[in-house]
Amino acid sequence: MAEPVAVLVAARDEGELIAATVASLRTQFPGAEVIVADDGSRDRTAAAAERAGAVVVRLPRRGKGQALSAAERAAPSGPLLLCDADLEGDLRPLAAEPVDGIVVARFTERVGGGFGIAKRVARAVIRLRTGLEPDEPLSGQRFVSARARLAVFPLAPGFGCETRMTIDAAAAGLPVVEVPLPLSHRVTGRDAGGFVHRGRQLVDALLAAGPLALNHRGLRLPLVGWTVAVAHPSVAAVAAIGIADDVWSGPERGVRAHLRAGRTTGVLKLLGIPLAGLAATRSFSGALLVGLSANALNQLDTRPGRALKAYLLAATALRGPKGIAVLLLPYDLREMSMLGDGGANALGALLGLNSVSRITGRGRWLAIAALAGLNLLGERRSLGELIERTPGLAELDAWGRV
Repeated sequence: MAEPVAVLVAARDEGELIAATVASLRTQFPGAEVIVADDGSRDRTAAAAERAGAVVVRLPRRGKGQALSAAERAAPSGPLLLCDADLEGDLRPLAAEPVDGIVVARFTERVGGGFGIAKRVARAVIRLRTGLEPDEPLSGQRFVSARARLAVFPLAPGFGCETRMTIDAAAAGLPVVEVPLPLSHRVTGRDAGGFVHRGRQLVDALLAAGPLALNHRGLRLPLVGWTVAVAHPSVAAVAAIGIADDVWSGPERGVRAHLRAGRTTGVLKLLGIPLAGLAATRSFSGALLVGLSANALNQLDTRPGRALKAYLLAATALRGPKGIAVLLLPYDLREMSMLGDGGANALGALLGLNSVSRITGRGRWLAIAALAGLNLLGERRSLGELIERTPGLAELDAWGRV
């Protein structure tokens, strides 16, 4: 197996340990560049890593997966080694394995930790997706061959990165093997902080095992539109149609492009969402409101938090439900998840359904005309660009983003 061209380390507030970790890695792999992704540290992590000889990529707080992905973009082409910032031990046996895939370190001794729930869940979702049953599904010590690197990067965000890495490697037909090594690192105890950490691992692993998509900056994020359907079953059909578009959509953009192409998921949305609205409202005008609202909100889902903010403003005016949008907004703003078409269409349809009971007669047709005009404008010009150029709206649009 070839030596790694770079060692990637994601670190947050590891000022006391990072220098020793970098020094050890440089000794073990003298020909490799050690790249530390400083994930929004509030201490001297970045300075300590640089003094120890590492290349440092400074980031706002993004989470482990996105930090490692940023470090990978800064690395030369070739195989990589991934390592936790607080690790103690020799990782050279990982690179010595003759495996063109991923080699994972399995700790030979367990010290401290919780009850193993997060690990068992990660193991279960990997088994369901791939048939593999790893002993250490959450181990961050991994050798990634050049071919595996192409298959797994960019990584899933947060602590779901290792789980998804294994799934992606197996999907690409690449082996994932574990090597027992006498390693140690700082363990989280059975206290409040430890349980919060493991709870985050659990949630991130579950999200990472589901559908992912690239956002406007090339970050790979979980699609969480299904949560809207869970919270509001009345729009489950719309969410399902949107999720189909998320998973199977082609290069077409805009209504006209989909109509020219014929059988596309966009045409499915164009027909299916108003039909779902018709079934729910028993009204032609209600079907129009649902379809136009769904498409209008989806057109706004081009930057973190934009569609959710628009939904919350409209839901406040219509006295609509806001709970799921409030819960999703922080994750969307921090680019830890995406609504996708499933979520944006479902929330827009929810606005349409809510407006049917509150807007009647001439007011409903005026609302339909306004939504039709907004959709037509979005076909001709970018609604996002118009928002970014409008004082007041631009500031609201940017609020809360990392």
